Amino acid sequence: MMSAKLWAPALTACALATSIALVGCSKDPNDAQQAAAQQQMPPTEVGVIVVQPQSVEQSVELSGRTTAFEISEVRPQTSGVVQKRLFTEGSYVREGQALYEIDSRTNRASVDSARAALARQQANLNVLRVKEGRYRQLVGSNAISKQEYDDIVAQVKLAEADVAATRAELRNAEINLGYSTVRAPISGQTNRSTVTAGALVTASQQEPLVTIQRLDPIYVDINQSSAELLRLRQQLSKGDLNSSNNTTVKLKLEDGSYYPVEGRLAFSDASVNPDTGTVTLRAVFPNPNHLLLPGMFATAQIVQGVIPNAVLIPQAAITRTPTGQAMAMLVNAKGVVEARPVTTAGIQGKDWIVTEGLQTGDKVIVEGIAKVKPEQKVVAKPYQPQAAAPQGAQQPAASDKAKQPADQADAQAEQKATSNT
Repeated sequence: MMSAKLWAPALTACALATSIALVGCSKDPNDAQQAAAQQQMPPTEVGVIVVQPQSVEQSVELSGRTTAFEISEVRPQTSGVVQKRLFTEGSYVREGQALYEIDSRTNRASVDSARAALARQQANLNVLRVKEGRYRQLVGSNAISKQEYDDIVAQVKLAEADVAATRAELRNAEINLGYSTVRAPISGQTNRSTVTAGALVTASQQEPLVTIQRLDPIYVDINQSSAELLRLRQQLSKGDLNSSNNTTVKLKLEDGSYYPVEGRLAFSDASVNPDTGTVTLRAVFPNPNHLLLPGMFATAQIVQGVIPNAVLIPQAAITRTPTGQAMAMLVNAKGVVEARPVTTAGIQGKDWIVTEGLQTGDKVIVEGIAKVKPEQKVVAKPYQPQAAAPQGAQQPAASDKAKQPADQADAQAEQKATSNT
């Protein structure tokens, strides 16, 4: 038998080896289980859309202000005291409708005086014509001299000129008498009258009696920056953008609603305003119900060109790197996620307009983009846009509300990690 001193080192070595083996056995199974669990988890499902290039209209939203189609500041063309106002303030008046009555006694007296002078001149002309006829017979028989006949002929011509001048004076007096009734030069909506009965007005005074505005149709003056106009023309010259023959304009009102009728682009200024650096575009809109009033702010949507072979991608599918580069996550033929830089050219509705970086048939991830990263195996399914929740939908429970911030934080963290990758 061996002594205790010989067995002690062997027992110590065995105990140490056993403890190491136990520690190793206690760790390796956990790691193996975790690895197996990861291998057994199904690939993440993502919603994708298949890229289909198309011609996309490039529109621009520009601020504008409504302006009356026609404006007339009514001023008196004769002097006198206003006797009556013949319209209701704010009402619609038609062209030629009487608006004011001005005291016409002075103008009527001028007409009577001119008419009497014309009668006198006409009577004098008749006498001279009779005398000229007699002298013509006498000069033929040499009863009077040729000089006397020439004098009577000259007097007839002078009398005819006097009659013509007096007739013109009578016509002018009749016109002034007509000015005693102030009439509407255009059809439109009136504003507040600046005078009342009894007010003294003078011909061509500075302050108008009333202003009439034609509201149907109505103008919308739109301002576009010269830099944007220059960029647009450069795109057209390079062929990146096709010229659009569409001159229709959509109008968004101040409350966010859209005007129900489309307008048309009337003209564009040929020069840039040096004070604002903008070019003015003018659109014409029908306004039968007078919904649009002069001076209202509005946003006009104008189609400036057509982008050939562009792709519309939902905004949720495009992320941005810290440098501002637009990125799209795609599913390749092997079912693996890959990131690809793209070039955008504005927004149409809820979609980005992508001009470079995507090809026909590419599968772009729209739903679940925050849950994946490049080189990850996924299962692609067609993207189904979610319908808007009805107003009577049930509110989430308190536990769900408490869970939402945490889920949103995780999604944001994953999206940030994806974009940085």
